[in-house]
Amino acid sequence: MPAAENSITLRRLATARSGDKGNHANIGVVARSSAAYDYLARELTAERVADYFVSLGATNVVRYELPKLWAFNFLLENGLGGGASQSLRIDTQGKLLGTAILELTLPAPDDLATLVGNSQT
Repeated sequence: MPAAENSITLRRLATARSGDKGNHANIGVVARSSAAYDYLARELTAERVADYFVSLGATNVVRYELPKLWAFNFLLENGLGGGASQSLRIDTQGKLLGTAILELTLPAPDDLATLVGNSQT
């Protein structure tokens, strides 16, 4: 579903990668600029990520900030249905969660052009 005019998808501001540690999923989100990182620090909260992935049944979502890398790591505790050796889910290792989070919709910032720079994605 496309974002409304007063919103944007995370894809416009960041890239992401994900994986697993047993039954826990990790999602790394890397902002495309320092300004985008500052915006995401305000808007891309652990609560927003937990709401977005509520169907996974994670018991807790923790956000770790890596400001010198313009990045965040989200830990979705107990979000993989038992992990690769136990889960009956299609994505037992959380590899697709990085792609999925890029479709998360955020409020469009007033200075969007500054945040996305020359990026056409």
